[in-house]
Amino acid sequence: MRRTAGEISGMKGRQKIAMVTAYDYTMAALCERAGIDVMLVGDSAGMVMMGHENTVPVTMEHMCFFTESVARARREALVVADMPFMSYQADASQAVANAGRLVRAGADAVKLEGGGAMCGTVSAISGVGIPVMGHVGVLPQTAHLAGGYSARGRDSESARALASEAAALEEAGAFAIVLEMVERGAAGAVTRAAGVPTIGIGSGPDCDGQVLVLQDMLGMYERVRPKFVKRYAELGGAAVSAVKEYAEDVRAGRFPSSEHWTEGGGG
Repeated sequence: MRRTAGEISGMKGRQKIAMVTAYDYTMAALCERAGIDVMLVGDSAGMVMMGHENTVPVTMEHMCFFTESVARARREALVVADMPFMSYQADASQAVANAGRLVRAGADAVKLEGGGAMCGTVSAISGVGIPVMGHVGVLPQTAHLAGGYSARGRDSESARALASEAAALEEAGAFAIVLEMVERGAAGAVTRAAGVPTIGIGSGPDCDGQVLVLQDMLGMYERVRPKFVKRYAELGGAAVSAVKEYAEDVRAGRFPSSEHWTEGGGG
């Protein structure tokens, strides 16, 4: 059976939550076979799928396309779709309409970046029945405007601010909150105080779950190699070797061989 946002929220304190990004049918189907809890259709697609330097150029049309592709592979995992830059910041009605577009594309829930300033938007979206995942700490959509990708929560003042933002998002209706690049102690404090799960990325082991970009953990994306990523495979190198072998076989006439073509049967 398909997981619901409520079921994922209820995993807090009982079981760690495993979340990965997914952007296409093939990889999403493999993640389903692996038994992943949540597939995040991240706006990081702008980087790992589209070749941009950051997530800012990603549009609603892009996110609907990627969400549709992932949703076709979904069997049990919860599918959460990122709301891209400027798809929710202008006003609540815009945010609700765009969240609805992602649900029509196949999302079970949406995720948006920001703390206290986004609480009204979270409330509006969840108020129409669409589950919302929050996101505090480093916010990739605006990181270039707010001090880059340095860890948040390193001093007591910023740690308290993060805790306040997370509490406000929970009050507004968020069923879970991503903590991106938050100092471990601050992340642990937020997690202990929150009544909903925290999903860490670069925020240490004390969160209720973890998320990684699939192409990072599989060694398929080389432009950026975050320190917090564990590379569970090196599929990029394996793919290069396979394609190189194929090209060499074609050029040498070794492919196709007799087992790889169809003989005519006509008389």
